[in-house]
Amino acid sequence: MDFDNTQPPNNFHDPQDSDIPPQPPQEPVMHNIPDFSTPLYDPYPKKKKGSGWKIFWGIVITLSLLANGFMFLAMIGMGSVIFAGSGAGTDDGLVENVLVDGAHNKKIAVINIGGVIDGEMSDWVRRQINKAEADNNVRALIVRIVSPGGAVSSSDQIHYYISRFKEHTSKPVLGFMQSIAASGGYYSAVACDEIMAEPTVITGSIGVIMNYLVVKELLEEKLGINPVTIKSGRRKDWPSMFNEATEEQKQYLDEKLITPAYDRFVELVAKGRKDILSESEIRALADGSIYSAPEAVENKLIDEIGYFDDAVYKAEQMAQISGAKVVEYEELFSVWNILNAQNKTKIGLENVETEILERIAAPRLLYLWDGKE
Repeated sequence: MDFDNTQPPNNFHDPQDSDIPPQPPQEPVMHNIPDFSTPLYDPYPKKKKGSGWKIFWGIVITLSLLANGFMFLAMIGMGSVIFAGSGAGTDDGLVENVLVDGAHNKKIAVINIGGVIDGEMSDWVRRQINKAEADNNVRALIVRIVSPGGAVSSSDQIHYYISRFKEHTSKPVLGFMQSIAASGGYYSAVACDEIMAEPTVITGSIGVIMNYLVVKELLEEKLGINPVTIKSGRRKDWPSMFNEATEEQKQYLDEKLITPAYDRFVELVAKGRKDILSESEIRALADGSIYSAPEAVENKLIDEIGYFDDAVYKAEQMAQISGAKVVEYEELFSVWNILNAQNKTKIGLENVETEILERIAAPRLLYLWDGKE
């Protein structure tokens, strides 16, 4: 075996070697050698917490927004179809709900009066009657009343709307009472051509009532508050919640408020029950008393007793038709109605304290049976 005996060059300078001049010592050559003292990558990288859930919920929220958008567009489209199909563009945003199917050109419209009668209720009745009046296929009305009455002016407005329908169309109107139709409820019913009531109905209560609170002792003795009233005339604050009403004040209020409202009630009952009851007979019944349905028939305040099916049959007879389609009216569903309702709710919440104070403090003249008689 051959061995390489070649020796590495020796840079050591032998001073005895005079042929080679001495060389200064050379510094070692530095090369760009990578530094591996720290790893170039982490063999166990830390995972970002929650990154997968963020992606998941992002997808869910995106899909939810898209679905809601499609639903919103679908509701608008459906509302437009209903709106166009029902001809609601001219009837204050109401649509028909069919109660009894029948001939389209022979309709009986049910006008609903439910709850305490106030300004909102009278406006609701007006809208229903206006829609029925605009529909030439409506042959008769059934005014369905479930109400203890309410404000004098609102009850009078409903009576007017029913009377105006009869005057404009010459179509028959049947009043139909369910559960309770007292005071302002009966006031509305006498505008109809005939009146029918279910056997368990409470009606009557012909009269006027006005309530107000006196808080003088509460303020002065319990709270230490002394109310002060500055007025232009001695009758300006009659009645006042800060003082008991004197006999003079009661006489004044009776002449100015109670008696005129009572006389109008009696007058309209006499007009609605003409040829059936005289004014003197009505005044004898109009002492605020309530009557059951059988008593009301006996006293000729209503015409007959029956249920809703009987009322439909009666209305058909009055209109001289058969096989009628019976409808009632409902609000047209729309985004604008929802926004308007939310706005009303917001306004109502902002003014709830003012409304409560007004209801407590202000005297209110009512055609109302409060259930205390």
